[in-house]
Amino acid sequence: MARKTWMYSVLEAVQHEMRQDKNMLWLFELTPPVASNPGKPVINLETEFTRNRVLNTGIDENWMASAVLGAGLAGSKAATYIPYQGNCMCFQVIQNHAGKLRLMTGGKASMPIVYILEMTGQTPGFAGQHSDYEIDTYYSHIPGVKTVVPSTPYDAKGMMVSALRDPDPVVYLYPAGLRELMEEVPDDQYSVPIGKAAVRSQGNDITIVGSGASMPDVLEATEKLKAAGMSVEAIDLRTIKPMDTETLVNSVRKTKRLLTVDQSYYTLCPGAEVIARVAENVDGAKFKRVAFPDAAPPASPEMFLWMRPNADHVVAAAKKLVG
Repeated sequence: MARKTWMYSVLEAVQHEMRQDKNMLWLFELTPPVASNPGKPVINLETEFTRNRVLNTGIDENWMASAVLGAGLAGSKAATYIPYQGNCMCFQVIQNHAGKLRLMTGGKASMPIVYILEMTGQTPGFAGQHSDYEIDTYYSHIPGVKTVVPSTPYDAKGMMVSALRDPDPVVYLYPAGLRELMEEVPDDQYSVPIGKAAVRSQGNDITIVGSGASMPDVLEATEKLKAAGMSVEAIDLRTIKPMDTETLVNSVRKTKRLLTVDQSYYTLCPGAEVIARVAENVDGAKFKRVAFPDAAPPASPEMFLWMRPNADHVVAAAKKLVG
């Protein structure tokens, strides 16, 4: 057990799986699979497993998505790390092929493949034409594909293990703003289940639901609201698809108030799906969502941060909903 960053935790999980499975592949472009961590050995997948298994490709995200799909169909675990701007380039392959082939073969085609998509656009400094702000909603809409978005290094490692061992293709969303987040993470391999939300705080007055990059603000707001005397139940989705409807419904049946917080665009953000599922199952509840406006993120960091939901926005929305 040691304090580890998000990316170190992820690569530690991948390193262990590659040591156990001599056929597993890792494909990347631009971003080498290297991570350092205080007090721990540097992880360099390319050096350890050589270029026979860790491939630095050309800048062709469609090819990368297709290559890991082919590897999975041939029986090999495979993962590809696709950085910013390239995340939508592989959509056609994932939507038309990865999401359907396992279903089309009646489950005979096992595809233990992971698409790691970097959500750099949710951080300041990228103009609209370079952002990838809404990819959580894009990929969670595809049948046959699971979509996860961990918010902590502990979950990042455990969910990577689950994703690599899952027979279905998994889109693993990586909120780049959490890159240097650190917490205690076990050295041993462990798994965090796909499809199960985490209740980060127990409460009775209001349910606040977030995922990925929104969670630090949700938790900060939770502490501020508690200090003001409000009893808050904070839930981290962790998995957007399949969504843990049971945990959400049970919470809102108790609190009767639901606030969703997303770093995605307001229209059709993950929180919209959360509200729809709860509304179908809980009568008499009140709802509100906080999300990024339906506008391309500006290049100016100051303007970007003004538009981006933060803890103060969450606190104000919660007080309005409860008050």
